[in-house]
Amino acid sequence: MPRSHQLLPEARTVLGEEVAPELNLCQIEVGTPVCHTLDEVRDHLSRLRTGLHRAGEQLGVAAAATATHPFSWWQHQQVDLSNERYSRMDNTYQIVAREQVICGCHVHVGLGDGDLAVAVMNRVRPWLPVLLALSANSPFWQGIDTGYASYRLQVWQRWPTSGMPPDLGGRREYDDLVRELQAIGAVEDATFLYWYVRPSARFPTLEFRVCDVCLDVEHTVAIAGLIRALAATTAEEVVTGRLAVLPKREVMEAAVWRAARYGLEGLLVSPLTWTPQPAPVVVNELLDHVNDALEEHGDAETVRAAVQDLVGGGNGATLQRRAFRRRGDGREVVAEVLSRTVPPLAGAGRSNGKPFA
Repeated sequence: MPRSHQLLPEARTVLGEEVAPELNLCQIEVGTPVCHTLDEVRDHLSRLRTGLHRAGEQLGVAAAATATHPFSWWQHQQVDLSNERYSRMDNTYQIVAREQVICGCHVHVGLGDGDLAVAVMNRVRPWLPVLLALSANSPFWQGIDTGYASYRLQVWQRWPTSGMPPDLGGRREYDDLVRELQAIGAVEDATFLYWYVRPSARFPTLEFRVCDVCLDVEHTVAIAGLIRALAATTAEEVVTGRLAVLPKREVMEAAVWRAARYGLEGLLVSPLTWTPQPAPVVVNELLDHVNDALEEHGDAETVRAAVQDLVGGGNGATLQRRAFRRRGDGREVVAEVLSRTVPPLAGAGRSNGKPFA
């Protein structure tokens, strides 16, 4: 039974406005404050997950960091119709809204300048599949193995404005596009653009939205560090006038599909050669591409260690499937997810640099 409406008040007594309702009553959203270091990201995520866990204990429920539930049915869930925005979404999008029982990880990177944010958005698109493959954590849907590492992406793409963002000439062109979509009733405002990456409608940030929510905090921290380094590397290319040669949008979209399908266990599309390559090869290409920014922020050791763990030990999708194979029981998957959602106390690495939001 959906119970976030009971968990939320209990959690807010400890965590305040850092926890919030989501579209469905079986979901709850957590959001860190602005962070400048990976240590801060780790500390806040650990605090938020631990706080949710303790609040849930009072009610006999638990928060699970998975992008889809292993066996529950979306038909058994309920859109939060008490929320005016969500009620309008339910009325407009009907079954598409009701099926969105999925959880993503959104990382904001502070860039400030609107034109720079759009330019960075254009250029980071080839690397989005690698971020998705690392974070993929939704292999099951309604009790079956979907064959996808990230089935969340397949569900998310049902929104009419989801997917790979277009190549835009600057903030003015972005704003014009939003107005055109509003004029035909496709969106109410820019918050309804469900692209893999977009300029935030609320903050002076670029918001990366392609990732599944990760099983554990350390992998989330590493992906946040990779995203900041990618944004910083790309911003430097824009400022220095480095030429960007990008493939067609359809090719990049297909590369995202491949990442969702195979995760880290198959071939990914290399943004350097635009050919399928083993996933570890393409992951290393990303690490090399952003290495200078990782070093500048003091994040290289932390990020590389966690990425090595992901590639060697498996992402969330791999770990969920491994748990299922132990007994052929979805409850075993839930137990695995719960055991990894709340982090143990751990030492922190060192980092500094441009802010996350």
